[in-house]
Amino acid sequence: MLTRLLGSLYSPGGSRGGLSILVFHRVLPQRDEIFPDEPDAARFDTLLNWVGASFSVLPLERAIADLAAARLPPRALSITFDDGYADNFTTALPLLQKHGMCATFFVACGFLDGGRMWNDTLIEAVRAVEFGELDLRFLGLDRHPVRSSAEKRATIGRLLPKLKYLPLEERAEKIAEIVEKCSVSLPDDLMMTTEQMRALRAAGMEIGGHTCRHPILGRLEDEEAFSEIAEGKRRLEAALGESVNLFAYPNGKPGVDYDGRHVRMVRRAGFKAAVSTAPGVGRPGGDMFQLPRFTPWDRTRMRFGLRLVNNMRVSNLEAV
Repeated sequence: MLTRLLGSLYSPGGSRGGLSILVFHRVLPQRDEIFPDEPDAARFDTLLNWVGASFSVLPLERAIADLAAARLPPRALSITFDDGYADNFTTALPLLQKHGMCATFFVACGFLDGGRMWNDTLIEAVRAVEFGELDLRFLGLDRHPVRSSAEKRATIGRLLPKLKYLPLEERAEKIAEIVEKCSVSLPDDLMMTTEQMRALRAAGMEIGGHTCRHPILGRLEDEEAFSEIAEGKRRLEAALGESVNLFAYPNGKPGVDYDGRHVRMVRRAGFKAAVSTAPGVGRPGGDMFQLPRFTPWDRTRMRFGLRLVNNMRVSNLEAV
């Protein structure tokens, strides 16, 4: 009740409305000891209960149209997923259907049908390693113990930021060396198949563009960045047989992962709107190609709701 009351204060609808957009990546079948904060099915079900009780949950494309026309209902909210994980279809979809909600899935099309993102290659290699220590001195890091889930989690936490912003080819080489050191077999079913993506759409969900290979756009030459944006759109549209209108910037932090050049590229590629990962909510008159997204991490309903309401008070100063 408090969340509804405060939400109506900061997002009353119409010309003073605000669009909260939640961002997720995965919904795991069970809790993962290496990533215990990643939502599992039970937690996601709880979150949908919370937002359904306090917010007007809308499909994102409709919500953006209503935002642009200043006709949002009070406490408007949309749900999105990035990357295209298989558990979006197998685990998240049934829960969304249970609650009668629609979500938008931003798919990096280059990983469909057996692909694997660089971070998951790294995570799964460290997860599966069976010896006690991983020598990472070739990356400028120390030897890291990897006996327990906690030690593996700590090692992954050191590796991900170390590698994220490297050029694509260099990053691939470093990760291949890590995989070789781990001496493990890696899964090939983490991401959706094309048929699963089509089934999501047939179930009433929305599909958006997220490039082909999920690069940090700001680290690419302009020609390559535009190719990633436009080719990702083309391939999704070919697979779905319809227009793909929404885009999510990979990683999504304005001024760090993308800038004004890439906003113009997304427009030129033919998208109608785009989302970032800056905090705040979309407001009438704002930039529909840099809509903010935010998901609270709190474990209680009260704290989750209050943090989401507090996010409505954020001025979106991070747009570029």
